Amino acid sequence: MSGRVVDARGLEPPEPFERAMEGLMALGKDEEMLLILDRMPHPLLRILDRDGYRHAEAFRDDGAVEIRIRQR
Repeated sequence: MSGRVVDARGLEPPEPFERAMEGLMALGKDEEMLLILDRMPHPLLRILDRDGYRHAEAFRDDGAVEIRIRQR
């Protein structure tokens, strides 16, 4: 499995969402995307659920949120 990292910390809305969506569009079947954000992106999580992506969220020690995303 290969992966890509989208680090959207420190960006003003809607840029983190836009970068996440660009990363998802480029995500291959066997790839995983690691999305790093300043806060939990609840609207994005609803879209991931709706569109059938698997995702797991974790808080880092520095307060950032990591979301690992894969296609089902």
